[in-house]
Amino acid sequence: MKRLRSLDRTERFLFYTGLVMTASEIWKQWTLTFVLEGGTYNWWYFPFQLCSVPMYLLILLPFFHASHIRRIFYTFLMDFSLLGGIAVFLDTSGMHYPFLPLTVHSYLWHLILIAIGLFCGLSGISDYTWHGFRSSVALFAILCLAATVLNLTIGRTHGIDMFYISPYYPMSQVIISDLTRHFPNPIRILCYLAVIVLGAFLLHLFWQHVFCLRNRKK
Repeated sequence: MKRLRSLDRTERFLFYTGLVMTASEIWKQWTLTFVLEGGTYNWWYFPFQLCSVPMYLLILLPFFHASHIRRIFYTFLMDFSLLGGIAVFLDTSGMHYPFLPLTVHSYLWHLILIAIGLFCGLSGISDYTWHGFRSSVALFAILCLAATVLNLTIGRTHGIDMFYISPYYPMSQVIISDLTRHFPNPIRILCYLAVIVLGAFLLHLFWQHVFCLRNRKK
């Protein structure tokens, strides 16, 4: 409770949003395991994709007293998470399940990602500087490293492709997979990650423009 009081009203709203996302993810994992998979856990759906990260960042907010760490989180959410929420609608095939409530959950989840990204960008809590962007890229790199560790360990015995950068599976992301199909898989993965960073960069540029316009009006 003391940690929660260290957050202001805006940050507490985001924290509670993270709790709701966590509760819905627990329901999703339970439903996938016991309704669709007959009690066997399917590691393919382990919640550690780019679009799952916001849930973790939001519920961790009270545990980081340093405000600059939380600002890195918010900057990541307005750049990378907003990008992930938007990009998934380029190919919605992965959002459909044989159980309708799961499909609805998937669409709502990504709409919430977009809303969180816009909220972090418009509320003024993020770091709009290039230093802020570099910090969010560093966080992205750390998350990619964590995803790689999961892919290389769990992926030896179970189907898992966190961040879609597993060396055990060919790159399958829409557009990128077509443009790089003649390249070796490691190069395709690097191209995919570079496109993500580029997309986040363009969004950060957009937010800088919005921030400058707001300051001029003041």
